[in-house]
Amino acid sequence: MIFFRITSFVLFFIFISLNAYSENHDQTVEQNIIEKAKDINKKLKENQAATQANIDSEIGKTEEPLPLNDPFAGDTATASSIVMEDEATEAALTLRNYKLAATFSGDFETFVTLVNDSGEYITLELFEELSEGVILVDASTKEATFQKEEDGKYLIINFKNQIKEKDAF
Repeated sequence: MIFFRITSFVLFFIFISLNAYSENHDQTVEQNIIEKAKDINKKLKENQAATQANIDSEIGKTEEPLPLNDPFAGDTATASSIVMEDEATEAALTLRNYKLAATFSGDFETFVTLVNDSGEYITLELFEELSEGVILVDASTKEATFQKEEDGKYLIINFKNQIKEKDAF
């Protein structure tokens, strides 16, 4: 019986020592993995810094400043001087507040989209009024034609925001 006790104690201590060695071994492997990960991360950061320095040297460090004007607002200064009449009519003034943004035409319907300076848009169908007395009568890929009810003249606006007044279109 003493033999079995001594043997069981010896085996017990052997297993405990092996377990302690394996735990210690796992910690050293884990520390090695962490150190390798840190080294890889450090090399990656150095590589990224070198790449960024190369890019900066090729394109220059200074960036161009952004323009102060809104390039999508249109040219409101030229829009006010293009109406052909000496005295601008109320219909032309209403149309001058908008810029032609798009024309859509299908087999049965035609639409025109106009945008004002604040970015609000209006979509009109043929024979729909923009304002009182200004009706959309025709649209092509280059321009939209409105008719004034008061005198029957036509206001033609193109994508350059040029407004022309004609007797017939």
